[in-house]
Amino acid sequence: MFGRKKTSSSLTYLNATSEIQGNLNVEGNLRVDGVVHGTVHVKGDMELSQTGLIEGAELKAHNLIIHGVVKARVIAEGRLTLSKTARLEGDVTAQSLDIEVGACYSGHIDTALDEMRALPTASTRFPELMGQEDGVRN
Repeated sequence: MFGRKKTSSSLTYLNATSEIQGNLNVEGNLRVDGVVHGTVHVKGDMELSQTGLIEGAELKAHNLIIHGVVKARVIAEGRLTLSKTARLEGDVTAQSLDIEVGACYSGHIDTALDEMRALPTASTRFPELMGQEDGVRN
């Protein structure tokens, strides 16, 4: 399915005819082909298939692959991947983010950047450009 964390090797599977009303907490990994109406917290990795739908306050997992529909605040402690069939409505916090062409997304994205990768500030000194005198910038 995807890179698994050593502490979360079990897989919970909800087939396409499954529908859950309420909060779902999973210790291992999760694959959803059905529907969940509620908050979903997964200690491991999660994959939502093209037939899957999650609608709730929050969806949280380590790595998360979305092929279906999500209407929730999303927290990916690792990588969030939106495939070309993904439909996501909600704010996202993720360590890293992959969005395929064709995916639909509405919301705010916050990637967890460390200080080494952060954008430069106005006080950052830029290198001098070749061919300019006295370091004057245009």
